[in-house]
Amino acid sequence: MCALAVLQMARQDPRYLLPCAVILTMMAVPPLLARRRMRQLLLSGDVLRVLGSWQGAIDRVMFPETMAPLMAATAYASYGWVDAAQTALDRAAKGPAWDAAVEQRLFIEVLLDTFHGDRASGVSKAEKLEQLPLPPAGPLARRRVARLRKGVSALARAFAHRSAGTDSKKLLSAASSTPLLYWAMRYGAAVVAIDGGNLTEARHLLDGAPPWPEQSAFRVFDAELRGLITA
Repeated sequence: MCALAVLQMARQDPRYLLPCAVILTMMAVPPLLARRRMRQLLLSGDVLRVLGSWQGAIDRVMFPETMAPLMAATAYASYGWVDAAQTALDRAAKGPAWDAAVEQRLFIEVLLDTFHGDRASGVSKAEKLEQLPLPPAGPLARRRVARLRKGVSALARAFAHRSAGTDSKKLLSAASSTPLLYWAMRYGAAVVAIDGGNLTEARHLLDGAPPWPEQSAFRVFDAELRGLITA
């Protein structure tokens, strides 16, 4: 409302243009910087720091006995920490919140099955995830959810070596719109590229990957994929 008032004043008197620009800059820059810092953190692969940055939201979440472990499992699974994600998932209390979080649970289970080697189960659960009704939200939010679901399905198919024609685009689209899954989707796209014989593209997709800790399945995936590229 303050910004709109200043804009109205600037329309009436050009002398207000400079203070209007200063106010708008002060309003716009901090959120942009915060989003940039969060994106950089998510791309760093440091799941412990990511969870630390979520702690405030975790402390305020409703049904914390269910949702806090699910949030932790989501972060761990997104960075390939399979054992830690499964432990967090098992710790979540079963009840109304558990039943309502069917999409988040399916999302976590697809990642766990895909990264743990039960690829057929991962593909099956990804198909169920795509078939869920879209949330009653605005069109932009619904498109983001649909894009993420398609990316997760493409990821499951990639690791099962059952990729369809547009799966690479779906993976890269999900990577660009969901920084939490950036590296998971890039590894999936690298698998698709290698299966298609495009080793140059696969090498490009792995560029800049962080040094993964031993707890992450991505450490093994990265080594295996680079080995295939240089073989």
